[in-house]
Amino acid sequence: MASTSHLSTVRASYDAVAADYARLLSTELARKPLDRAVLAAFAECVRGEDPSGGRVVADLGCGPGRVTAHLDGLGVRAFGVDLSPAMVAVARRSYPGLRFEVGSMGALDVADGVLGGVLAWYSTVHTPPSELSPLFAEFARVLAPGGYALIAFETGDEKIRLEHAYGHPVELDVYGAPPEHVAALLADAGLAEVARLIREPDAQERSPQGFLLTRKAAGAEPA
Repeated sequence: MASTSHLSTVRASYDAVAADYARLLSTELARKPLDRAVLAAFAECVRGEDPSGGRVVADLGCGPGRVTAHLDGLGVRAFGVDLSPAMVAVARRSYPGLRFEVGSMGALDVADGVLGGVLAWYSTVHTPPSELSPLFAEFARVLAPGGYALIAFETGDEKIRLEHAYGHPVELDVYGAPPEHVAALLADAGLAEVARLIREPDAQERSPQGFLLTRKAAGAEPA
């Protein structure tokens, strides 16, 4: 699991930027058709695996809740979890009809094998590479057999230190990850690759962006 000091630094940085982050990224998906297509495919896969609609999707590292709300608009029952209390407060104000909780995606307060889907939309980019394996194992633990996990991340193998973001001083390391490596770690956790998309960066991005859709085996027991 992630170290306490690492999580504290990430939490403090996102607490500081929460309001401006929400404002600056509020319309980001509107200009990214491929990102919306990936989310739509994920939502359709989750709905297809659970026609009764009884299972929900956890948006892990949900930030101000915009992607959680987008999933809700796609007909998926979704709730958000974020390390930052300030981010969760913004999400609750912005989307009062949805559920948002403060928590760590590496130690979820969720029972084994109950979720229809897990979304990590760029929320693993601050996780050191050595800590990805236990994180993905936690994703697999909470997924029901046949459930889906979608991971969005920055590709590459660089670590970039951010000391200023969204108009505020921060202390954040951003890790790129090779898609093959991410896929292998997910597979080791019991999440088999269904599809991947690599798109070129836009004007605000530093590297190609990766999207991996994975699925827990239908007959798998909870981890």
